[in-house]
Amino acid sequence: MSANFEAKKVVVQEIVDKIKAAKSVVFVDYKGLTVAEVSELRNKCKKANCEYKVYKNTLVRKAFNELGYDMFDSDLNGPTAVAFGADETSAAKAMVGAAKDYDGKVVLKSAFVDNAYVDKNGIKALASMPSREELVAKMLGSMQAPMSNFVGVLNNLVAGIVRVLNGIAQSKEA
Repeated sequence: MSANFEAKKVVVQEIVDKIKAAKSVVFVDYKGLTVAEVSELRNKCKKANCEYKVYKNTLVRKAFNELGYDMFDSDLNGPTAVAFGADETSAAKAMVGAAKDYDGKVVLKSAFVDNAYVDKNGIKALASMPSREELVAKMLGSMQAPMSNFVGVLNNLVAGIVRVLNGIAQSKEA
């Protein structure tokens, strides 16, 4: 076997590992981006907790085929970049933001989220969803609100009893 073939096998295994580790994978067409814009986009992705990479389409296709997914074959044509997200929404948010920021130079193709194919409309929907952390914070806030209200009622009840007792004590002194 040639050294080139072995190198490609290593890259395919790297892609397979990244797909398995990622909660979401988003494919975009990056035609027209300058080197500076690609570098800026990579930095934005790092801040958004995702990784932006460019691989050969055939290697990405082979990695997905090894995992038993062939629904991306038609999307893996032309210049394709891959964003691997640490959660379900980070890569989608980063790529939808990039599509807006770079005036059509970044075009959404498809995504792989929760072992399922997601089209470009689905990517936009994912990007508009709050992150897991935001959802947990909202849920905890709504769970905490009744307890806070209950504590407030009890506090007012005790304060009322103290005021009544204080009023009775002052009236007996007079």
